[in-house]
Amino acid sequence: MLFNKSLATFGRYLMLMGRTFSRPERMRMFFKQYIKEMSQLGVDSIGIVLLISFFIGAVICIQIKLNIQSPWMPKFVTGYTTREIMLLEFSSSIMCLILAGKVGSNIASEIGTMRVTQQIDALEIMGVNSANYLILPKVLGMMTMMPFLVCFSIFSGFVGAYATSVIGQVITIDDLTLGLQHDFNEWYVWMGFIKSIFFAFVITSVSAFYGYTVEGGSVEVGKASTDSVVSSSVLILFSDVLLTQLLS
Repeated sequence: MLFNKSLATFGRYLMLMGRTFSRPERMRMFFKQYIKEMSQLGVDSIGIVLLISFFIGAVICIQIKLNIQSPWMPKFVTGYTTREIMLLEFSSSIMCLILAGKVGSNIASEIGTMRVTQQIDALEIMGVNSANYLILPKVLGMMTMMPFLVCFSIFSGFVGAYATSVIGQVITIDDLTLGLQHDFNEWYVWMGFIKSIFFAFVITSVSAFYGYTVEGGSVEVGKASTDSVVSSSVLILFSDVLLTQLLS
């Protein structure tokens, strides 16, 4: 029973994505919405990305120095480990989990409210492909902005690590800099970009699906918003394992 329900939900999701990824009828209107969604979903998320990444970078640096660093290891190990954690996992995967809560709930509640107030039905009556008009700009806008958010996250994490060096005197700036530069692999940055773009698609498409297919009133919109965040988070974690295996 549960398997059949999941299969039916996945089929409805694929059908909705089929309607979403069709050629926009009015390109000028599409680009206007696309720019708006880039600002609303991406630019408005820069603040929380910078704030969280700064403190995570600082905490990682302190924890590595206090709990892993030993006289048997080179002094740059703290900076090296901080860089690898930020590049490989936090800025691409964990940050997307955080954004699934902020962006995903926003999309699901916005589209869900339009559904229960019959705005989507009005668009359909006017002959507009509502899925394409409402969902496609959000999906492409978030996929465009996500690599930039990853860059901001990496940079902010490194600034947080330097803050522990300057303010907390946890490690010298020279040792931290040497660790951040040691044996740098450029592919890790590109791997983070690829993973984040895929996660951005998961966040926006799944959240839009839950909002678009909601039935009932405001209570159901809230439930759909919660379900979208949970489903997006599970899919991100599952796909993170697969993508890491494929790209490594």
